[in-house]
Amino acid sequence: MLDSKKICFITCVNNEKTYEKSLFSIKNLNIPTNFKIETIYIANSKGITQAYNQGMQNSDAKYKVYMHQDVFIINKNFISDFITVFEQDKNIGMIGILGSKTIPANGVWWKSQNLYGKVYDSHTGKLELLQLNTVENKYEIVEAIDGFIMITQYDLPWREDIFNGWHFYDTSQSIEFKKAGYKIAIPEQTEPWCIHDCGIVNFKNGYEECRRIFLNAYAKNIFPTD
Repeated sequence: MLDSKKICFITCVNNEKTYEKSLFSIKNLNIPTNFKIETIYIANSKGITQAYNQGMQNSDAKYKVYMHQDVFIINKNFISDFITVFEQDKNIGMIGILGSKTIPANGVWWKSQNLYGKVYDSHTGKLELLQLNTVENKYEIVEAIDGFIMITQYDLPWREDIFNGWHFYDTSQSIEFKKAGYKIAIPEQTEPWCIHDCGIVNFKNGYEECRRIFLNAYAKNIFPTD
């Protein structure tokens, strides 16, 4: 039985100093009355799906926040804000900060023409506001979310049987949630909830291989959607 008054933050870590800053941002969040939080970090993992399955299996928290070590939460009311979204529709299984209404034929969610959300991000090499389409209501239902932060209220296994690297696990999990009958949402943000200080993205560590694996596994789920 999952604990409905518990939030677990799960992170795959290979840089302790960066993670300490992320942990500091978590420990400074406002915690709703009667709720408790826990943090789990997995070091030296061979892949993110394996790490997230390990974290998921080791926590009885209803709410799990899977986040990169270089994510810093700056919205002090982050917890109550995402719980409010979940409570508005029990069929919302997962929340992200950035996402797309469609998944293009190449499988790359951010190549969609319908992107939502905002974050302070450094993927260009400079930390600046990344502003996509504005979420006009309390939330926007999407097809896929970015993996830098993924918040769930139901547990579904991460597909470590097909992914053992660092890419496309997020779009895979988005499809898995939809296949299980759940919705995926991007919340309304007056100000960005997070900083993602990722730096220029590395596409040389198995990205294309993961993309091919993703398409082989999910092509039937995404054609034609964009």
